[in-house]
Order: sequence, then C-alpha cells, then structure tokens
Amino acid sequence: MTVVNEWVSNTRFGGWVQRCRESRRLVLVIVAIALLLDNMLLTTVVPIIPEFLYDINHPDAPLDGPVRVLTTTTTTTTTPIPCPCLERDLNNISTTATSNAEDFNLTTLDPEAMGRELRHKDLVQETVEVGMMFASKAFVQLLANPFVGPLTHRIGYSIPMFAGFIIMFLSTIIFAFGRSYSVLFIARALQGIGSSCSSVSGMGMLAERYPDDKERGNAMGIALGGLALGVLIGPPFGGVMYEFVGKSAPFLILSALALGDGLLQLLMLQPSVIRQDSDPPSLKALVTDPYIIIAAGAITFANMGIAMLEPSLPIWMMDTMGAGRWKQGVTFLPASISYLIGTNLFGPLGHKMGRWLAALLGLIVIGICLMLIPLATSMNHLIVPNAGLGFAIGMVDSSMMPELGYLVDIRHTAVYGSVYAIGDVAFCLGFAIGPAMSGTLVKTIGFEWMLFGIAILNFMYAPLLYCLKSPPTKEEKRNLLNAEEKSSVRYVTYQNEDDDE
Repeated sequence: MTVVNEWVSNTRFGGWVQRCRESRRLVLVIVAIALLLDNMLLTTVVPIIPEFLYDINHPDAPLDGPVRVLTTTTTTTTTPIPCPCLERDLNNISTTATSNAEDFNLTTLDPEAMGRELRHKDLVQETVEVGMMFASKAFVQLLANPFVGPLTHRIGYSIPMFAGFIIMFLSTIIFAFGRSYSVLFIARALQGIGSSCSSVSGMGMLAERYPDDKERGNAMGIALGGLALGVLIGPPFGGVMYEFVGKSAPFLILSALALGDGLLQLLMLQPSVIRQDSDPPSLKALVTDPYIIIAAGAITFANMGIAMLEPSLPIWMMDTMGAGRWKQGVTFLPASISYLIGTNLFGPLGHKMGRWLAALLGLIVIGICLMLIPLATSMNHLIVPNAGLGFAIGMVDSSMMPELGYLVDIRHTAVYGSVYAIGDVAFCLGFAIGPAMSGTLVKTIGFEWMLFGIAILNFMYAPLLYCLKSPPTKEEKRNLLNAEEKSSVRYVTYQNEDDDE
C-alpha cells in the first residue's frame, strides 16, 4: 500500500489523484455508489426469492408451470398426485373440508380449482419464510449498528466503509451460488453487517465533510438518491435477469460492480486509522435525547410499510393477479422512481419549508397510499399508490437524515458516527419488523388489514414531528439549568478586563 501511494504521489496522475482525495464531492460519489450497490442487492432478491423457494419446495410442480390438476379417489378411478408434497396438502384440505363442509366441499370442487387452492395455501405459507429471510438482514444490521457507530469514533470512517464493501461482496457471491433456504438466509444476514458498515460510515463521512446544514441536506439527498437508484434498479433487474438468464446472473454482475467500488475506495479514501479530535457524545446521551428519538421514529414508521410489502406484495400479486416474474419486479418501479425524485427534491426543499413539516406530510401521504394498495385489482392500479408511497418515504428520509446531524450539532458534540448508527437502527427496525411480521399478519388478519393497520400507525405518529420545529440547543439547556455557572463566567471576564487596564 505504501509503495502504491509513493508511486501515485510522484506522477502527474498522482497529482490528479491527490486533488480527488481532497474533494468532498468525490466522497459523496463514493458514498452514493456504496449505497446504490447495497440496495441493489437488497432489492434484487425481491422478485427472485419467492418463486425460487417455491420451486425448491415443489420440484415437480414449479410456479411457472400449469396449475396442478388434482383428482381424488372415487368409486371408479384413481388419479395419482403429480407432486409428492401435494399428498400432505391434500390431506390438510380434506381435514378442512370435513370440519367446515359449507365453505369447502371436495365433492363439488373441480380438479383445477383444487390445484389453485393448494397453490394459494402454499404461497400464503411461504410468505412467512420469505418474510423471515428478508428481515434477517435488518435484524443483523440492527445488532451491528451500536458497535459500528462508536468504532468510527476510534478509527475513523474509511476502514469500516471498506469493510462494508468486502462483506457485501462475499454476501453477493453466496447469493449467486446458494441453492437452499439456509444458505440464502446466511447470505441475507451477512449483508446486514456490510450494510451497517457502509451506511453508518457513509452518512457520518458526509456529515463531517459538509458542516453547513443546508449543504449537508443537499449532499445527503444526493446520497439517498443513490440508495433510491439501487432500490429502483434492483427489482426489475433481478426479475428480468432471473427469467431470461438465470438466478446466478444478477448476483455475479453485482459482485463485479462491487469490486469496482472497492478499488475506488482503496485508491481515493486510502482506508487508515483516523482518530476524532473532539470527544464524541455517548450513545446513551443520544438514545435518551427525545428529539433524536422522534426523528429516528419517523424513519422507522415511514419505511415499515414498504418493508411489509417486499415479501407480501409479490406473493399477493401471484395469488390474486397471476403476476409473472417480471411483473413482480416491475411493480416496485413507480415507488423507486418517485423515491429518487423525493429524496433529491426534499434535500434542499426540506431545509426551506422545515424538515419537521416535510416529514409530517410524508407520513400522512404514506398512510393514504398504503390504504389504496389492497384496493387494486390489476397491476395498473398499483402504479399511483406505489408512486405516492415512494415519494413520501423520500420526503421523510431526506428530511430526517440531515436533521439527525443538525440535532447533534446543536445539542451535543459534532461527531456523527453514533447518531447515524441510531438513524440506521431506525431504518433497520422498519425493515426488520415489517417483513418479520408480514407473513404472520397476512395469515391472521389478511393482506388488506395489515396495510390498514400500519397506515393508522403513520397517521398517529405524524403529529409528534411538530416537536422538531424548534428544538432547544445545548446552550439554551445550559442557560436554563446552570444560571449560577453563567454568572460566574461573567465575573471572571470582568476581572480579566480590570487586570488588562
């Protein structure tokens, strides 16, 4: 590494590289690329995993094949069941029919309808498995964040950032070649550690390089635009590549792009230990700050709805609309495009109109859109509510991420690793609770009531953001709590002026 740095510094190319290393815009580009690739991997699996797992569990009756036509034993003929796993399902249906003959009668149900009923039961059951797999990444990221945040105070942001690239690359390779639920589960969980390193380090790095509040908001809006672009490209990229090339292809392409990002970090960021000059605020002080918790809570509730949709919406579309692979991937496209627009628009606009107001309106729009989604009867009906959902989430994220940095500036010490660990924890809570509960809620109360419930939670949380309109600063707190200390400081100043005379 030292030899490479000496060679770079002694050439004309080295002078250009040195100028690039000092450019905060390049840091912004690197962070945006890291978030893009991480979220491409996050969402590429959305249209792939549900059908891939179904085909693993039903090798003789894949989802893209014809509906399983079943007949039962009668007095004259017996038709064999085409897939071994169907014998168990058929017995379950028989039990259901016996206990409630009015709702389900095997003697009157035609063979093709029986096949559709079995497929419906399997898809609903699979929602739980898919939800747990999707949630594993967020749960691991949730556990890693409290360690990564304080770690950046001790060694700087560049080493954890580079570690995030390495872990993401390994996760992508495992996804490419994994052929069982357990291996894919491990790959998804491993990605959580890499995402924690990239997100916390990236946001902390931007907050440090952009100390002005307005510029910081613009920079974080652009970085979140990279995140949005990853979310935008991921589902259609995964769905199209899976259908026309194969399961491994999208992950191999992602791993090649990740290598390029790693080389860029190695050359420009020069990962090394950089200690912070000022003492960082303790994680306990930040967690107990009510204003930081309100801002972080907005991020959680804003993302919980879309997190619930990730495992359940593709399966709901397969079940109610007969949607194919590419449709499952494309359905998230309006949300991703509008999220990209929302983050870039409300980076600067949130500073002008008040970030608290932008986030409050965003939560209300999210609730309305979530209630509209179950009313759709075709893929076209999902375009408007999904687009509104993505735009509103962009409003909340691009407002509350810089708001966390601002709150640390005015109420604590301007060291950002831990506060963005909290912000990432808030993000992960939404994407951990959402998919984990999605399958269970779909089975117990149904897809529609699940979304109505999270919409109501968004409506109830929105008014709390008014508290962020004018949060008290650190100096105001000290003036209120330490009036005597304030007067003694004045006395010392008065004495010094006498001595000068």
